[in-house]
Amino acid sequence: MEALLILDLQKGMIKNGDYRDTLDNIENLIEMFVKEEKLIISFKHIDENMDSSIYKESDGAELVDVAKDNSDYIITKQTPDIFLDTSLSSTLNKHDIDEVTICGFNAEYCCLFSAIILTHRGFKVNYIEDATNSVNNGGVYEMDDLDIVDFVGCILDWSEIVEVLYYEEYKQKNKNP
Repeated sequence: MEALLILDLQKGMIKNGDYRDTLDNIENLIEMFVKEEKLIISFKHIDENMDSSIYKESDGAELVDVAKDNSDYIITKQTPDIFLDTSLSSTLNKHDIDEVTICGFNAEYCCLFSAIILTHRGFKVNYIEDATNSVNNGGVYEMDDLDIVDFVGCILDWSEIVEVLYYEEYKQKNKNP
């Protein structure tokens, strides 16, 4: 059985950027999973730093409505490790999940870590590159020309362990005959 994992799709994450294409693809994935009655789990990364856009007591920490309204579970976390001090393991076991599809923010942190950790735990992982994004840019990493989303997608794809797809490829692959 497959689950959709939506990572950190929070108001504070998307408030300062134009993420329309990414959000459209996430919304399309959500619609697909709802229609197929598959499990949807959203994660909220909570920050203790009052200056953070996702500070635990701010509106920025809240999930975007489409994720909040369509998730079967909402799991709060404080690290990029989605299993650390969360109920994820028991939730996945309860629903006999053996395959996950990842989307959300930030590609170079929680999305990348989640793909690696899930693979290590024996799950089949689909990483939807154009349904992930980052609030950071190459300048943050002193590599001005770095396309973070593409870079993370390439690394995971090259691993030949994680299946990296664009939304349209994923949709085509999962089309019912």
